[in-house]
Amino acid sequence: MSSGSGAQGCVEADFATDIEPIAAGLRALHDHGDLRTARACFDAAFVRAEAAGDVNAMAEAALGFAGVWVHEHRVGASAAVLEQRLVQVLGLVDPDGSFAVRLRARLAAERDYRDGSSDAVLAALEEARGHGDPVAHAEALSLAHHCVLGPEQRVLRREIAVELLGVSSRTHRRGDLLMGLLWRTSDLLLDGDRHAERRLAELRGMLADTPHLAVGYVVDAIDVMREIRAGRFAEAEAAAKRAFEHGERAGDADATGWYGAHLVAIRWYQGRLQELRPMLEQLVHWPTLSVVDNAYFAVHAVAAAEAGDLRTAAGALARLRGPALKELPRSGSWLVTMHGIVEAARLLGDADLAAEAYELLRPHAERPAMVSLGIACFGSVHHALGVAAHTSGRRDLAVQHLTRAIAHNRALGHWPAAEESRRALERLGPAQPDRAVCVRQRQHWRLEWGERSVVVENSVGMLHLAVLLANAATEIPAVELAMGVTGLAQAAGARSSPQAVLDHEAMRRYRSRVAELREEIESTSDDRRAAVAQRESDALLAELAGSVGIGGRSRRFVDNAERARVAVGKAIRRAIARIEEADADLGRHLRETVHTGRQCSYRPV
Repeated sequence: MSSGSGAQGCVEADFATDIEPIAAGLRALHDHGDLRTARACFDAAFVRAEAAGDVNAMAEAALGFAGVWVHEHRVGASAAVLEQRLVQVLGLVDPDGSFAVRLRARLAAERDYRDGSSDAVLAALEEARGHGDPVAHAEALSLAHHCVLGPEQRVLRREIAVELLGVSSRTHRRGDLLMGLLWRTSDLLLDGDRHAERRLAELRGMLADTPHLAVGYVVDAIDVMREIRAGRFAEAEAAAKRAFEHGERAGDADATGWYGAHLVAIRWYQGRLQELRPMLEQLVHWPTLSVVDNAYFAVHAVAAAEAGDLRTAAGALARLRGPALKELPRSGSWLVTMHGIVEAARLLGDADLAAEAYELLRPHAERPAMVSLGIACFGSVHHALGVAAHTSGRRDLAVQHLTRAIAHNRALGHWPAAEESRRALERLGPAQPDRAVCVRQRQHWRLEWGERSVVVENSVGMLHLAVLLANAATEIPAVELAMGVTGLAQAAGARSSPQAVLDHEAMRRYRSRVAELREEIESTSDDRRAAVAQRESDALLAELAGSVGIGGRSRRFVDNAERARVAVGKAIRRAIARIEEADADLGRHLRETVHTGRQCSYRPV
């Protein structure tokens, strides 16, 4: 498994004992953070120790070969070799000794990380706490922290990082102190804490005199994120290239994946994400990506949807969603993955997926959506919630979340994200008025809806509409509307008793209006006005005909509910048609919100 210049140095050195390559590996790993050289030294040391039958040296070499991070060995063959060595040595060492505690913690961390869990490594941490060896304790703390990067475990992460900082003073290993401070800094960044910059400055100061390749690489990657937040895209892109080269020198398995994340964030906020489609098509299947990292599937879906390749976008989302979106591992990239899913759902118009994502993201509204240890940031989770709410048809919620996202992104110093949230809020358009109002003006009615206003002539349908609009969200029987305004007042007291379809006063007013219309038809020379009057006259006569029984007596509700339903529905639809001629938007609003039948209502959204 040896490779690279570090391997060559360890293999060719004329070590006097089997301990010397281990010592070189420990210096490379803990003092200098040179993961590549350390892996090569420990690989060579394990082979020599195994040949010599030195169990303790084999244990130290196997643990060193694993590295400082969890899941450093991403390629199948290397990962299999690591696990085989750990299991082999665990069966040889004293089960109650320090090596056994350290080996069990490492195996638990590797397996938990692959499964998106943390139960086994937290149990191993409890064992290490009780054992008394500070090295075993510190290693278990760092491994456990790496397995609890999901958003639900923020409090536990902080406790572990603080504990590691305390324990590191007893291990006499520089790497433990640096890892404790790095985890602490990362926790603050992931929480959007205003004091994260202080810890970052402290960490940078510790690295100034004596570099540590592994930790220094993470700091460089975080600095790229900060350049992107500031909107300095050219500087960010140059810094991303330098960070990638730093990661390659350190031998960090995340170098390619993090470089891609930096480019994605830059192009996302530049509005040029489609340019990365060839790269994304490779990265979604890149062998060194973390086994629990699904963010590239989501970004690939967004880029495809923006390019109009809806089939590819839908396929990427389907792979992510699986049987249920809630089953996605809650890894360090989960919030960013959900951010991408929401944006893709918007582009595809998938309201169901957006609603599902909204419910999953809602507990994390006040968090920034960040990648891994804080190396890329896609702004406030409120932004994704706002987009999800709008896509699933909840405009008022969308306004609330996007308004908060703008403020939150400004607090984070993420100016491109604040601008993106502002544009998303603008896409919602002006708020639609809640309800229309209808006011009588002699023989006309004035309807007002927000800033819109229209005047229409009186009619039976307008009488009905006026009652419905004045009683928004109230179910009113059609037979009560047919009684007229006076009848409605009576019906409010006793709806169950038989009532006249039109009371005597209403019938008198209707007949008087018919006479007025007949006079207007005969006297006007305006054909259009005559036609309008004739339609209203016909409607009134039909209403009267349906309301009068034998001998001119008014019919009763209990005998005529169906006739009232038909007559009221027709009258209201004719009135809305006339309103729509004068104002199409207001007419459309009434068509969508006025419901007729045996029960009638006006239900504005």
